[in-house]
Amino acid sequence: MARPLIVAIDGPAGAGKSTVSKILARRLDFALVDTGAIYRAVALVALRRKIALDDDVGLQQVLDSLDVSFHMEGELNHVFVGAEDVSEAIRAPDVSLAASQVSARPVVRAGLLELQRRLARHAPHGAVLEGRDIGTVVFPDADLKVFLFADPTVRARRRFEELFEKGVDKSIDQVLSEQNTRDKNDSERDVAPLKPAADAVLLDSSVLPLSDVVQRIEALVREKQS
Repeated sequence: MARPLIVAIDGPAGAGKSTVSKILARRLDFALVDTGAIYRAVALVALRRKIALDDDVGLQQVLDSLDVSFHMEGELNHVFVGAEDVSEAIRAPDVSLAASQVSARPVVRAGLLELQRRLARHAPHGAVLEGRDIGTVVFPDADLKVFLFADPTVRARRRFEELFEKGVDKSIDQVLSEQNTRDKNDSERDVAPLKPAADAVLLDSSVLPLSDVVQRIEALVREKQS
């Protein structure tokens, strides 16, 4: 059977990948694979089990028992670890920072690589994958690669507003500092650093309306389908 059409959307935190990918997948009737959520799930389990984030043996144990699945319900892409809906838990600030750290561990990246590919290949019509190394590592042969980015202050403001809505009391300076730390970790790690694929389409979401970003990517997908 032919492989389904694969759309890879990479970029830093706060660039709008999750929202864009969700809307795009719905409009195309594609499966949505949030690879960042998978790494966050690993980080969440590790934190709960009090496993050091650089303990490769402990992290391997997490990977061996990890059961991650996604379920779209209306506008929400729910993330499950086993039977537990962890959609909110994996977005906590401490889990975000931990996810950046565990994602730098070769044992974690290798352990999750086949899971990500399998979720996409089993999609009936096509798949949208979002993350930080989809176009460079997970699916270097993706049919379409997009690197979505935005000005750091714009991304921090978006994250601040998201946390504020959830009742998390942090200053914009603190959010920006944590974002800068995560950007540094993601860009400078030895394994699969955050960077655009050579053939990726670059889109700056700093000022582009969400609808424009989605429609531009959708038009590119339609070209691939024709």
